[in-house]
Amino acid sequence: MKPQDIIAGKTSLWIFGYGSLVWKPDFKYKRSEVGYIQGYKRRFWHGDNFHRGSDESPGRVVTLIEDDDSTTWGVAFEVSGTQVEESLKYLNVRETVCGGYVTKMVEFFPNGEKQAPVQALVYIATSENPLYLGRASPEVIGAQIAVRSGKTGHNLEYLLRLAQFMRSSCPHVEDDHLYAIEAAALTVVYLLAAQ
Repeated sequence: MKPQDIIAGKTSLWIFGYGSLVWKPDFKYKRSEVGYIQGYKRRFWHGDNFHRGSDESPGRVVTLIEDDDSTTWGVAFEVSGTQVEESLKYLNVRETVCGGYVTKMVEFFPNGEKQAPVQALVYIATSENPLYLGRASPEVIGAQIAVRSGKTGHNLEYLLRLAQFMRSSCPHVEDDHLYAIEAAALTVVYLLAAQ
């Protein structure tokens, strides 16, 4: 389903970010909330040959994998009025330029205790995407991230900013996949620096 079909006639929309959007949305929004969605786990299984890698050496960025027992923390942004169309136009280029993405409406639970959940749009890279790299050990993923870069910057920056967001905004959440890859990538960086 296309984002335009989901939001037809809506003057307000929530968009859930779980990767670079948590620190760099780059679109105008009314407000943002830290919170989570259920039924998905965040994984560094998607390749990136533009922002954080190249055709020869794709970087690794996150996507969501369906898992009934999992929760993914991130940020939801509320856009309203003209921001709805502007943000979707921007995100359709940023998130789906290579195809192999789906958009879904998911239930987003804001971190505030008295706030009701809202429906939010999320972009998910699927295994149909030609850049989809799939599962690998934290050591393999970390080693790739440690040495890859693209037009937006170093792949390591993407990883470290995501880990920093989780520690500062969701300190009570244990994201084993993220932190294991961070540790593996930093080990490679230290070993390279010592050579």
